[in-house]
Amino acid sequence: MGKKKTDDKDLKENAVLAEEEQADKEATEVEELLDTEIIEEDEVPAVEKEEEDESLRDQFVRLQADFANFRNRTQRERVELYQRANEDLLLEILPVLDHYEMGLQNAEQHNPDPAVLDGFKLVFDQFQSVLTKFNLKPIEAVGEEFDPHKHEALTHMPSDDFAAEICSNQIRRGYMFGEKLLRAAQVVVSSGPAEAIEGGE
Repeated sequence: MGKKKTDDKDLKENAVLAEEEQADKEATEVEELLDTEIIEEDEVPAVEKEEEDESLRDQFVRLQADFANFRNRTQRERVELYQRANEDLLLEILPVLDHYEMGLQNAEQHNPDPAVLDGFKLVFDQFQSVLTKFNLKPIEAVGEEFDPHKHEALTHMPSDDFAAEICSNQIRRGYMFGEKLLRAAQVVVSSGPAEAIEGGE
């Protein structure tokens, strides 16, 4: 009888131990599962945050590039506007300069008072100096080979002083605005000596 009670007790203790072990095992599994879920929950926001950060970085880089392009385009447009305004103003001034130069040449031919002539030359030189500051340069024409990019040929005429296709006379002075042609020089182009032309005919 006593042995049977002992066996029953042992069985109950074993059963309790087994239940405790099972409970511990299940608790451990639950804890591991919870830990895994917490880790996964922490990892998902980290991945999303990294993707969001990458997207923001891309947007920032694109914004920087757009701003740099906008700034460069604005500066380029400002320079072009400034140049166009100067071109328009210079084109209005050039006819005045032409007439002044023609008047000065006529005055030199008729030998007026030297003091008056020197005064007109001084004003003309000052005028040219101001235009030079704005990067306006006269085009050399007489004695130069005809260049359709700089010269406008009004006519061909025989010349004993200049070979064929050389500018023998300048009717209107041309000007360069920096590297750009502002106004072509109107010239007479030599067709060579008159005797050579007659002999060729």
